[in-house]
Amino acid sequence: MKIISRRNFNSLTAKGLGGAALLSSAPFACAMGANQDKKKLGIALVGLGSYSTYQLAPALQDTQYCYLAGIVTGTPEKEKIWADKYGIPEKNIYNYQNFDDIANNEDIDVVYVVLPNSMHAEFSIRAAKAGKHVICEKPMGISVEECTAIIEACNEAGVKLGMGYRLHSEPYTQQVKEYVKEKTFGDILFVSADAAYRSTGNPDQWRLNKEMSGGGALMNMGVYAVQSTIYGTGENPISVAAQEFSTRPDYFKDTDETITAQFKFPSGAVGNITTSHNFNANAMYASGTSGWFRLQPANNYGPLSGETSNGDTIKFPHESQQKLQMDDFARHVLFDEPNKAPGEMGKRDMMIVEAIYRSIANGGETIALDFEPGYGFGG
Repeated sequence: MKIISRRNFNSLTAKGLGGAALLSSAPFACAMGANQDKKKLGIALVGLGSYSTYQLAPALQDTQYCYLAGIVTGTPEKEKIWADKYGIPEKNIYNYQNFDDIANNEDIDVVYVVLPNSMHAEFSIRAAKAGKHVICEKPMGISVEECTAIIEACNEAGVKLGMGYRLHSEPYTQQVKEYVKEKTFGDILFVSADAAYRSTGNPDQWRLNKEMSGGGALMNMGVYAVQSTIYGTGENPISVAAQEFSTRPDYFKDTDETITAQFKFPSGAVGNITTSHNFNANAMYASGTSGWFRLQPANNYGPLSGETSNGDTIKFPHESQQKLQMDDFARHVLFDEPNKAPGEMGKRDMMIVEAIYRSIANGGETIALDFEPGYGFGG
């Protein structure tokens, strides 16, 4: 598979991507080796698309343990816009060519890679080699091999690695995990999860370009559904069989439109997922030996909502999931608190994704999955 890199990305999409710069007024900047003495970590966003623009950057205005420290962008026009809006000094604005110079910037502690999937590995590895902690958006890469390379680079550099899995930091998902751990509704027998939206916009967007995305709905929304079955049972699956459907081949020319998959778990529980770029779906449901619980919506930016068979409503005050996620990672770096979404979780999920694609290629064959107990589970 051809890899889209910083050198050919701009010729394939008109969208600018972003990178790193620091708030001139941000306090407590110091060297990477003294993170324990800092009250806030400086985060540089690499990729200034809609997620950085409308979710991450606003959330970083409310975080307690980190702040927007910089940007990396291949679009010069965005430099002034972001600098003016967030007070980012020119010395902390980078592009893809000079990105490696970020190693010399003591104000930036964490690099958050928010680029198209095929660029995750390159910039995560470059960030690690620059001595910066790394948050990588999902999916971790476009292959298990890339995920392994990211983990090894971070280990070799002695930096922390986290996935941009926001749901592990928000209270509804934490409540689901508690139900499962405490067996509130008995042993889980069945779990289903749906994660989908209808794409009707630009057919030339990078998410519909397999070279850049690595896949379609499964690589995008499907990761949420896969994860829901895992924390909905408290186990990693031991096998998967999958099917693919397409009703709009004129639009989804290069990537998967709709995928369903069936999982088996060590306890005997079974699970189903559905993911699509052709319709809206957003739910998870788990049935146990003494009741059930469900979230609907289950995986959007919130507010989420849920209920249980005992008549309870699952309800929490809404907070930015991105704010909670980035503060959790900052606490992991600053105070050695558990990493709720470690790199191994991203690699595990890519192993499952590859198994699903392999099952589809083999006509729905059941593919065995083999994980060490608890592999990929965060703190």
